[in-house]
Amino acid sequence: MGRYRNPVLPGCHPDPSICRFGDRYVLVTSSFEYLPGLPVHVSDDLVNWTLVGHALHRPGQIDLSGLTSSSGTYAPTVREVNGRLVVVCTVVGPEDGDWAGRTGHFLVTAGAPEGPWSDPVWIDGVGGFDPSITVDGDRVWLCGTREAVEGYWPGRTEVWVAELDLATGALRSEPVVIWTGAAVGAVWAEGPHLLPHPDGGWMLLVAEGGTDLEHAVCVAYADRIEGPYTGDAGNPRLSHRDLGPVAPIVAVGHADLVDDVEGRSWATVLALHPVDGRRGILGRRTSLVPVGWVDGRPLFAPGVGRVEQTVTAEGVPDQRPRPTRVVEHFTAERLDLEWNGAGRLPEEIATWGAEGLLLPGGAEPSETAGVSFLGRRLPDEISEASLRLRITPAGDGFRAGVLLRVSDAQQLELSVTGAGEAIAVLAGAEVGRLPLGRDALGDEFELTLRIRNLTARLFVGEEEVAFCELDVLAPRPPRGFIGAWVGPVSVGSGEARITRFTLSAG
Repeated sequence: MGRYRNPVLPGCHPDPSICRFGDRYVLVTSSFEYLPGLPVHVSDDLVNWTLVGHALHRPGQIDLSGLTSSSGTYAPTVREVNGRLVVVCTVVGPEDGDWAGRTGHFLVTAGAPEGPWSDPVWIDGVGGFDPSITVDGDRVWLCGTREAVEGYWPGRTEVWVAELDLATGALRSEPVVIWTGAAVGAVWAEGPHLLPHPDGGWMLLVAEGGTDLEHAVCVAYADRIEGPYTGDAGNPRLSHRDLGPVAPIVAVGHADLVDDVEGRSWATVLALHPVDGRRGILGRRTSLVPVGWVDGRPLFAPGVGRVEQTVTAEGVPDQRPRPTRVVEHFTAERLDLEWNGAGRLPEEIATWGAEGLLLPGGAEPSETAGVSFLGRRLPDEISEASLRLRITPAGDGFRAGVLLRVSDAQQLELSVTGAGEAIAVLAGAEVGRLPLGRDALGDEFELTLRIRNLTARLFVGEEEVAFCELDVLAPRPPRGFIGAWVGPVSVGSGEARITRFTLSAG
């Protein structure tokens, strides 16, 4: 009997998918516009997880440059197929469709969670989003969701299935629609997974209601993988939709199942963690619940029917404490796996080595391309990020500092300018300015963001001169699919040298 806390991963990790690979568990989550993309975590006990790599991790694999926030890589599924790991995913373009990159489904494979992962194999012939694969003997099936051709009501979607050739990405059969919702008026079926039922036949696990407060987990059953499917009479099988926005955990859905080595079943789910009834800045996060079976029907969190913040369950050990402080000097040959760029890989943005991180200036943080920002997930609602930097401006418009980025429209920046001033920028608007003097430009500056739920306090210098206190922008539904990243940013003509970055949680 062990005890663990939800979420099981710190920071924003939406759309979790899980499988067993040998004696380890592998978990992959969405990363949208960030690269490296599709983070791969491993665990040998389901409650203690380690980031070991990314399924999209090198130049040339995929192009996400210029994408707006909450576009990009959606809802991966990870499965073991013939001794290899396969991740299938979708690249979704911006809502206005104004993007030249390739969208659609693709798959990548690897012999181990650490990689290296293959180049994408693109899957043509069917649209939609949230693909999943299922192995049935020698056959592999692909399922996914798309908006219904004949909508009947707004947001009506349908789940389809087709046989897939893994090597080529070609469909071996025409897609067959197997699900249109648990009830008349049901909307946004998402994250469908087809799983072998313990008693034979097949089970469809699908989220419905959209990925906000109405989110829910629904289940259906069939004798054949192509259906017909019968919905569970108790649908939804898991949801917090009846708790309202003030509950500590809301928007529960997007489940995936895995059996442990002793035959117990577990589900990963995503959820939001509000602050005083308001959507927090960490976005959607990954939780774990035990699953029981009664009369062939899955019971999520038996006896409770909720995703709890603290869980005591058989089959897992006590969860180890997470590190609460990270100090990065950027002197190692390889960058820590937690660092990401928006639309670009870190090595396409910056260089690092014995003297720290060299970050050339780029576009304004509100732009969708060319932003010179390296970020890592904000780990907790109560966090502190600070960095030490020296700037070399080549133009009066240059600035560099620390950026809290929720999206391309929602950010908080504390920077030093080439004119010798500290400046605070919230959602593209200047909200504070503090003269430092041009004589100070040759020195190193210490900049600090102290986050407390939905507020932030800004400090300049080691003596922590209080700059200002601000409300922090939280993700906005329905396209606020992602939470906060934090790290160094450089804007305009010049470069910044960062010699230390510190991130503390709790």
